[in-house]
Amino acid sequence: MPRTATAGSLTPFQSSVNEALDAFKNVRALEADFIRAVEVVRDCLKGGGKLLFCGNGGSASDSSHIASEFTCRLKEDRRPYPAISLSSDGGLLTAIGNDYGFQEIFARQVQAFAKPGDVLIALSTSGKSRNVLSAIEEARRRKMQTIAFLGKGGGFTAGAADIDLIVSSDSTARIQEVHKFLLHVLCEMAEAELEEE
Repeated sequence: MPRTATAGSLTPFQSSVNEALDAFKNVRALEADFIRAVEVVRDCLKGGGKLLFCGNGGSASDSSHIASEFTCRLKEDRRPYPAISLSSDGGLLTAIGNDYGFQEIFARQVQAFAKPGDVLIALSTSGKSRNVLSAIEEARRRKMQTIAFLGKGGGFTAGAADIDLIVSSDSTARIQEVHKFLLHVLCEMAEAELEEE
């Protein structure tokens, strides 16, 4: 049976709620960089470019989720926008991992699918995903704009992308929840601006 709070202590549920509220409260500090990210995405799609997303584990799922929101729709009916999750094709991921190493699973796809004017949006809750960093580095070599959604201080990936959105939390679950929120708002704001034109 779940533990209940004793005097002066919090239940696990209450602790999780407090963690989430703290993580979301701190997200306001990201507003200026987030607005820049919206502008980068808007300009990419307006100019005929595409969005590439990547991440591992839960961030892989979030990459696939947000790519589908851009290509299908998030709220209102509107034209589809080109967005690809580099985390979605199990056959391709295992082929690259087997032949070139796990660190190259996203960078190799950037080489294959990207062109200047495209945008890479990379997710890593720890900021310590070598394959995500390799994708960012490859994207920058190809003159792409890069946006990194990070957590836990950004790890060794902090500073590698053009725009860092680092969630102020040490909890992987809370970071993922804020990332998903920010990705939804990114799509909402970008599509609203694009549909006004």
